[in-house]
Amino acid sequence: MGLMNLFQHFLGDDWGVHPDDRKRPAADQPVRVMPVPAKLYLPLQQHLGGPARPVVLVGQHVKKGELLADAQGMVSAPIHAPTSGTVVAVTEITAPHPSGLSLPAIILEADGADEWVELHGCADPFALSAAEIGPRVAAAGVVGLGGAAFPSAVKLIGASRAKVTTLVMNGGECEPYLSCDDRLMRDQAAGIVDGIRIMLHATGAGVALVGVEDNKPEAIAAMQASASPFANVQIRPIPARYPMGSEKQLIQELTGIEVPADGRPADIGVIVHNVGTALAVRAAVREGKPLISRLVTLNGQCASQPGNIEVRIGTLAEEVIAFAGGLKGDGLGLARRIMGGPMMGMQIPHWRVPVVKGTSGILAFDTAEVAEQEPNPCIRCGSCVKACPMGLLPLEMSSRIRNEVYGEAIDLGLKDCIACGCCAYVCPSKIPLVQFFVHAKGEMASQDRAKLRNDATKKMALQRQERLDRENREKVEAAAKRKAERAAAAAAAAAQADQSTVS
Repeated sequence: MGLMNLFQHFLGDDWGVHPDDRKRPAADQPVRVMPVPAKLYLPLQQHLGGPARPVVLVGQHVKKGELLADAQGMVSAPIHAPTSGTVVAVTEITAPHPSGLSLPAIILEADGADEWVELHGCADPFALSAAEIGPRVAAAGVVGLGGAAFPSAVKLIGASRAKVTTLVMNGGECEPYLSCDDRLMRDQAAGIVDGIRIMLHATGAGVALVGVEDNKPEAIAAMQASASPFANVQIRPIPARYPMGSEKQLIQELTGIEVPADGRPADIGVIVHNVGTALAVRAAVREGKPLISRLVTLNGQCASQPGNIEVRIGTLAEEVIAFAGGLKGDGLGLARRIMGGPMMGMQIPHWRVPVVKGTSGILAFDTAEVAEQEPNPCIRCGSCVKACPMGLLPLEMSSRIRNEVYGEAIDLGLKDCIACGCCAYVCPSKIPLVQFFVHAKGEMASQDRAKLRNDATKKMALQRQERLDRENREKVEAAAKRKAERAAAAAAAAAQADQSTVS
């Protein structure tokens, strides 16, 4: 991963790693609010699932919070205007992804008025039925703000149908450098707790367990104070260990129950959401506000003024950096650009990519933070096995993948890999294990798609042959029927002729 020199690490007691969190001083700085930039670049794909479909035209004036693109399909999320202004283009922009490929987006030019569209909130969300909350959250475009960006309403509605009993809230923020959730819990604990209670009402769950890593004492104190009047919202300090924020690990830590390898949290009566998502759910239901901004951590040795910044969705990363004082030495020491966290975030080719709903961090690393080393052969030390939070055998899986024996890698648990990077982080041979696993999953997905195409082609060919055979049979039957009819007609004519002769 190229991050081995980042931290002085040691293995966890059972799984995971304990990196130096590098969260301070950024976490201790007051939140800054960035002014609205001149233009906002809004990708139609900011969430898991189907991309949003534009519902505005170039040249159209919109107000802040107005719908720009509607959800498509069951798993999707709409996009709203982060400010008032004019739609100047629906075009391709660079994706916040290592590939540097493009994706469709709406470009909005701000008018400076920042005027809200008329909002329709609900002063008492608990007077609503549980079934009414999910659609409001869906209409607001709320997605998981911990990084996964799964449409939140889908999970809320699904949890109600599955009759979950426990709502697990992820306040772990286990990735190094990131502190936006920490800052939200310190500054807006009451709003988060209110959002959690609304989510409890929506899901029908009886209790919310809020896991907060014990390296965030200020956040724990603020959340406990706000949750104290509500017995069904429990703040639980958990050990600071990466990847504690991973869904299955967090559930097991808080409930003692293990999610089955091929199962989902709902199978054991649990649903997981992020604390930042709870705040967005509160805004959507109580105030009718769509998700148009988020808190983003700016960090890394190259950042002049690390901290947490409230940013409108669609703001270019380069403008966020400029607002925060730019990069040290005009960026001459910059070695890597990352959006998200250093372990699971995306390396990006340049800073002209937009903040999207799932962007938790903008990291500017110098050479000391990303010093790369050439990989060496595996020494079979077992460090990756001990570190894996899923209990897998990374060294054995990578060996199978090198030999392209993907089926055996799957038998060893490849599909359970969460790509957290713990194995590569602790590997003394600097083997890029995660890349092997991501590559193998991509290959298997390609093979599955090819198999589906082949199966579909075979089915179509079979259907065509069956149709041709049926048509041939029908032709033969029709010909035989016509022949029989002609023979019958001839016989009838002959008989009539014979009868006439006799007469």
